[in-house]
Amino acid sequence: MAVLSIEDLEIRFNTRDGFGTAVDGVSFSLEANETLGIVGESGCGKTVTALSILRLLPEPPAEVYRGSIMFDGKDLLKLPQKELQKIRGDRIAMIFQEPMTALNPVFTIGDQIGEVYRIHRNLSSSEAKEKAVEMLRQVGIPDPDKRVDEYPHQLSGGMRQRAMIAMALALDPAVLIADEPTTALDVTVQAQILLLMDELKEKFNTSIILITHDLGVVAQHAQRIVVMYAGKIMETGKVTEIFENPSHPYTKCLMESIPSITGTPEKKLTEIPGLVPALDSKPGGCLFHPRCPEVMDECKTTLPGFYKASDGHTTACLLYR
Repeated sequence: MAVLSIEDLEIRFNTRDGFGTAVDGVSFSLEANETLGIVGESGCGKTVTALSILRLLPEPPAEVYRGSIMFDGKDLLKLPQKELQKIRGDRIAMIFQEPMTALNPVFTIGDQIGEVYRIHRNLSSSEAKEKAVEMLRQVGIPDPDKRVDEYPHQLSGGMRQRAMIAMALALDPAVLIADEPTTALDVTVQAQILLLMDELKEKFNTSIILITHDLGVVAQHAQRIVVMYAGKIMETGKVTEIFENPSHPYTKCLMESIPSITGTPEKKLTEIPGLVPALDSKPGGCLFHPRCPEVMDECKTTLPGFYKASDGHTTACLLYR
């Protein structure tokens, strides 16, 4: 059963040269107790999609042109701000990309985690602080009674990320959006943070949207994948299916660009030529065709629909028409 469902979402940004479409016709669902990975290069619309769920995009310049985001039988895009505020941080929570900028530098960690309890549970300051200490303990921060009174700059990058996770999971949300949760962390700390998220997911029965450009992270921690490019979904399906049988040329290129320790020394690291197109300069036809190694003449003029590559595995590529 889907706990969150996005249907035909289109988000535009007003630029000097007119409107540019950042998210174009995106549809996907998040099942109960599932981790859904959203992958793609920088600029493909992953974060914009995530921020739109909690309506955190500034309007203007952003504009939700069409679509729906269903949660608990309600369209989040149509909810009044008062109702939406009751959901933010309570039923749906988010871990932002960079904890040093997401955390307020002039408030202690305990104040910032405790605010969730004060706003949504009407707890006193002392009760909220006790809850904050307990959450810091649950996310593995040592000496939480001391850390709760420290400021973000006094914590390491890994501890700040753990504090962000503690804040996000404080009220046992049904949905957790993790936007690049391991950015700028060393490999060992990355593994610890991802393992922690898996453990807390099982403990709190939370569904996770994991946004990343790291396919290795998705392979280990997600059950399904959505591959995005230039604001559109290129391919979606189960992790095992897509990693064993990638269908879209873009997904194949992403797979081939992963470094391997088992490859031959003479094999060079594969790169995808070119860049993700800007909002106001997207090509006609398939958006990936200028960079696609399998491009056909028809790809330059025809926008592909979604075609079945296998059971539960769809792709937006004319090769599978």
